[in-house]
Amino acid sequence: MEKHYGQIIEYVIRKKGYNISDLARSLDINRRSLYNWFNQKDLSAAHIFKIGNVIRHDFSVEFPDMFTKDDFKFINQRYADNILVSTTQQQLTDWKEKYLRLLEEYDTAVLITDKKWLVTAK
Repeated sequence: MEKHYGQIIEYVIRKKGYNISDLARSLDINRRSLYNWFNQKDLSAAHIFKIGNVIRHDFSVEFPDMFTKDDFKFINQRYADNILVSTTQQQLTDWKEKYLRLLEEYDTAVLITDKKWLVTAK
């Protein structure tokens, strides 16, 4: 049985939950064109690669005769880089919150100390 490339692509897109309008916009095509791609039995490797890039999917699994893992390696690396960046951002946010909390505690301690000093100075 021959593969119907368009149907496979559509299945992956829908399984990942992508909105067709948003995907078409990201691909810089209209929705009708994307639906036409879904109906093509022999979709070009360039179109498949472009879709894979946008949805961050390694189509070498579905199309081993067209692509290798290395073809989509940069997608996986970019995804890993995004995770690293988001982790770093989260760590920065955590440190910022700790710093602010310590500043508030310090201000409270200084305020209490100043009040005690004022009371004893009278």
